[in-house]
Amino acid sequence: MKKTVKRILVAGGAGFLGSHLCERLLREGHQVVCVDNFVTGSTDNFAAFSESTAFQWIRHDICEPLDLQGIEEIYNFACPASPMHYQADPIQTLKTSVQGTLNLIQLARRTGCKLFQASTSEVYGDPLVQPQVEDYWGHVNPIGIRSCYDEGKRCAETLLFDFFRMHQVPIKVGRIFNTYGPRMHPQDGRVVSNFIVQALRNEPLTIYGDGSQTRSFCYVDDLIEVVVRMMASPKEITGPVNLGNPVEYCILDLARHVLELTGSRSQILFQALPADDPKQRRPDISKARACLDWQPATPLLEGLKATIEYFTGVLDSPLSSATSE
Repeated sequence: MKKTVKRILVAGGAGFLGSHLCERLLREGHQVVCVDNFVTGSTDNFAAFSESTAFQWIRHDICEPLDLQGIEEIYNFACPASPMHYQADPIQTLKTSVQGTLNLIQLARRTGCKLFQASTSEVYGDPLVQPQVEDYWGHVNPIGIRSCYDEGKRCAETLLFDFFRMHQVPIKVGRIFNTYGPRMHPQDGRVVSNFIVQALRNEPLTIYGDGSQTRSFCYVDDLIEVVVRMMASPKEITGPVNLGNPVEYCILDLARHVLELTGSRSQILFQALPADDPKQRRPDISKARACLDWQPATPLLEGLKATIEYFTGVLDSPLSSATSE
């Protein structure tokens, strides 16, 4: 049976996750339109497939209205996701999550297409419930330094469900937990990229707090697989659905794994924990297992090896292939 070719918009398609999604959709034979303002994304992230006749990229900020014809699906990955980047301009971050998402929902309504929203585990804040389930409302500081991202994503979810209820716009909301892999920015600021870059440079590995705080790390290929499955799921599956790896690791153990895999001479340096940094983050993925027949397949050490290999090439390059324009 011949597969249907779709024209798909990926907002934030020049970023870490967005570029992997574009590559996956092209591999499946679809036409892909990548929209990005290149604040944290880079053309280097899609260099391997930029010459494809099925791929088009447009420099555009989704905070401004977007008028595209013939779009059949929209994936919204357009927002900086690391604290270092989203705190650099918190007002713009909030606008991207709220006004930008509103513009994409309105485009979806006009064109009659489905919209996948890349939401986040940050909607749970510093959670008081472990592991986090989708009906947990979270523990978020609405005026803290992280709230531009946390509350922006929470408001974006509200917008989607209001458009779903009022205008029957088909939506899919996935709450993405910590994801890592090739094409992460060397200055991403999140723990996996920080540790790997520091280890490869034989610089001290910076741990904020005592290292006992935990995270659950999902390899990028596993994450993209479930995102595509969710978009293809029956219309009654709107989400939110937790998308992440339920296996929990403390930060100190992660640092030791990176040191061992890189053979680094780096020492570990402990610094003060940033404000509102969650102490524990672990998804309950029962819904993803039941509704999408999915669970992560890549063990942490295997994913770390692939990510270290990528960063080794980036840091050996005269010009970093993952820097923004």
